[in-house]
Amino acid sequence: MSTKTPERFRVGLVQMACGDGADDNLARAIARVHEAADKGAQVVCLQELFRSRYFCTREDPSRFALAEPVPGPSTELLAKAAREREVVIVASLFERRAPGLYHNTAAVLDADGALVGLYRKMHIPDDPLYYEKYYFAPGDTGFRAFDTRYGCIGVLVCWDQWYPEGARLTALQGASVLFYPTAIGWHPSEKAEFGSAQRSAWQTIQRAHAIANGVYVAAVNRVGHERLDGEGIEFWGGSFLSDPFGRTLVEGGLGEETLIGECDLRHLEEVRRNWPFLRDRRIDAYADIGKRFIDR
Repeated sequence: MSTKTPERFRVGLVQMACGDGADDNLARAIARVHEAADKGAQVVCLQELFRSRYFCTREDPSRFALAEPVPGPSTELLAKAAREREVVIVASLFERRAPGLYHNTAAVLDADGALVGLYRKMHIPDDPLYYEKYYFAPGDTGFRAFDTRYGCIGVLVCWDQWYPEGARLTALQGASVLFYPTAIGWHPSEKAEFGSAQRSAWQTIQRAHAIANGVYVAAVNRVGHERLDGEGIEFWGGSFLSDPFGRTLVEGGLGEETLIGECDLRHLEEVRRNWPFLRDRRIDAYADIGKRFIDR
């Protein structure tokens, strides 16, 4: 088998609804990996925390029981699927790192089933129905790119998608595509007034990362109205793949889908030649970006 990185590869974005059973959700996710492979995908990304309903809607210590070691049972079964279908898998999991220490972690499995590495979510939100600071310690992996059989990929998670610094630092390590496993949706009482603008902003910021860094961006969101607490969250799906020019190549709707899109490294090179943003960066002038705020 040649070790040369291909000039193009196909990605699969698995957008699904989650039920109450963790094992059932995992089995359904693995079935969708096989479906994506049947459609020609070589890199498959699952949505954020796909093994359960989104559980951060309130602070409940019993929900820590959903966590598992990484590597562990889920990565073992996903690695088997990766080997069988020769696909790279990006899997977002609730990691139990040590007693009392938990992370929102993405595991990257290569096409031979090997665990390439982990990315632990760096930006942790704390908002109504998104009480993630209670459950997750901030990531300590830094922003990472991973060399896989089909190319160099970057992985960030959900709330990370609003921060240009994370996208930039990952792209600077050579990632040709940034994957964002996501769980984002509407508070039903706010949907009529803010829903359209919220979804548009979510897509716009990520397409902007693609343009600013000359990379592909793949956002993979869940679907379904989950009512664990109160009125719940209506996850809006809308998973998409953007090219380095910011064009949306494929986009999902509100239901379950397995989306397939292509990343072409020759196109990436062409875009960067015409929009050489990395060339023209003033790295000598950005020291203050490491400050919380600049007091004048």
